[in-house]
Amino acid sequence: MQISNIPLAQSVVLLCLSKGINHVVISPGSRNAPLTLSFANHPQINAYSIVDERCAAFFALGMAQQLKRPVALVCTSGSALLNYYPAVAEAFYSDIPLVVISADRPVERIDIGDGQTIRQKNVFQNHILYSANLYSEVALDISPEDRKIQQKFSEAQKHNEREINLALNTAIEQNGPVHINVPFYEPLYGMVEKTSVNPLEIEPIKEPKTISAEALKKYASTWNKAKRKLVLVGVHEPNQIEQELLDKLAKDPSVLIFTETTSNLHHKKFITRIDKLIAPLEVSENPESEFRQLQPEILLTFGGLVISKKIKAFLRTHSPQQHWHVDTKKALNTYFCLNKHFDVSANEFLQHFLPQVNQPESNYRDFWLEVKERRDIHHLQYIERIPFCDLKAFSKIVTYLPKKQLIHFSNSSIIRYAQLFKFEKEQFIYCNRGTSGIDGSTSTSVGGAVASTMPTTLVTGDLSFLYDSNALWNNYIPKDFKIILINNQGGGIFKILPGAKETKKFSTFFETKHQLTAEHLCKMYGFEYQTASNEEELEGNLGLLYAEKNNKPQLLEVFTPSDINDKYLKDYFKFILP
Repeated sequence: MQISNIPLAQSVVLLCLSKGINHVVISPGSRNAPLTLSFANHPQINAYSIVDERCAAFFALGMAQQLKRPVALVCTSGSALLNYYPAVAEAFYSDIPLVVISADRPVERIDIGDGQTIRQKNVFQNHILYSANLYSEVALDISPEDRKIQQKFSEAQKHNEREINLALNTAIEQNGPVHINVPFYEPLYGMVEKTSVNPLEIEPIKEPKTISAEALKKYASTWNKAKRKLVLVGVHEPNQIEQELLDKLAKDPSVLIFTETTSNLHHKKFITRIDKLIAPLEVSENPESEFRQLQPEILLTFGGLVISKKIKAFLRTHSPQQHWHVDTKKALNTYFCLNKHFDVSANEFLQHFLPQVNQPESNYRDFWLEVKERRDIHHLQYIERIPFCDLKAFSKIVTYLPKKQLIHFSNSSIIRYAQLFKFEKEQFIYCNRGTSGIDGSTSTSVGGAVASTMPTTLVTGDLSFLYDSNALWNNYIPKDFKIILINNQGGGIFKILPGAKETKKFSTFFETKHQLTAEHLCKMYGFEYQTASNEEELEGNLGLLYAEKNNKPQLLEVFTPSDINDKYLKDYFKFILP
């Protein structure tokens, strides 16, 4: 095995491996050559080369999301590093472990006019869990006679080893992004057969957090006195809460449970389509009375960020008396009434909490479940009667998505349409909801597909797809990877937002109308390409999409009429009201 002759590069690679970090996404460059050569040549490292750093970072994000452990990113110095920022921010808010390793010039070379030099130290400081700024070393052997140089080398090595350990341990322990900035002197391409360092390893703390039944006693007492409890689950990994605990929670008639597609939780007594329940209340004859009836005394939340703007607005206006959040890491005051954070897993909390709770008489859950049933009937009636549009197309797509499937949704209108439909337990749903940006959705889904054992489908909108088209510029896309692209020729969500459609130059600066398609991109990147412009074509090509043997990735582009999509979505919430 060959490895860089620079001790600092050796330390980074060896410490990554010692902590189980063996997936590395590298973007080509020169200053990062010591790291690139060392990672790429190591037999225990799975190295991926992706040119576009923004795509590379989201690709790594998707991998880390599926692997449930850190994935490293390696780039050269200068502006390359800044292209990681969107994915770093997403990882920060979505609690996904990324290890950003950036090559740099030595400190005395910064701000003197050299090319590809920027101020890289602490560049992600607002969205990073730890920044390790290392000392540079020369690659040449140090003469034993020169004790001063040798002493400085030893001090630098100790500092670097400590900082690398702290950064990697933070990514592992806190599930989030860290940055290691590694300055190198030239020459950069020297290699040796054996390492010259044996870096100190500081082990990460991996013991799960626990809570006692006694610590929950007073909260269980408060819970037992309430007749209206709302459980709201945001972004959540599949199969992370024991079904037995969910079943017990669902039996309580005083508990109403709201989930979203990205919650990845399923039960016949859960309300999985929040907007379908709440949006019609806004246009009812007496909305205030309806909202007071729904208002909980206690709000219990699990998981990450919530998609529905309507549930946020409702809970901010009709605040519960108590809001408790359960999460091992953080609690966001999303509804402006948070007063308790249990920093344990949902499983740990429920295992000790549920044995202490009673099931008081209440019609809270059953009343709203009956409302949900009526909404579901009207939903089917409405879908049946409308012409081909985004909503109609989405209903067909959901029907054809296979059961055992990793499904990524892009942001904006796509993930919001997804909230109106039911998905299966074996369909694992993901979306970049940390920052909710349209950038990186395709790259994340490709990275997820590479790391997962499940076949993967990306459902995306046209702007999100075109924005991240370089995501297809890599050699790792699985043959069974599929993209369903809904092309409504612009940013359709802006037509739905109040007041946006009436603004001047709306189609140019908000909706961004276009006539682009994915056909030539598919030809360039080796995707099989199909189209659908009506219901019959869509059903036929969806059947083919999942029936054929996969010799190459596939993309189905669905063209919908942009001038009617907003009308049928707005009318939907009025129709399902009764």
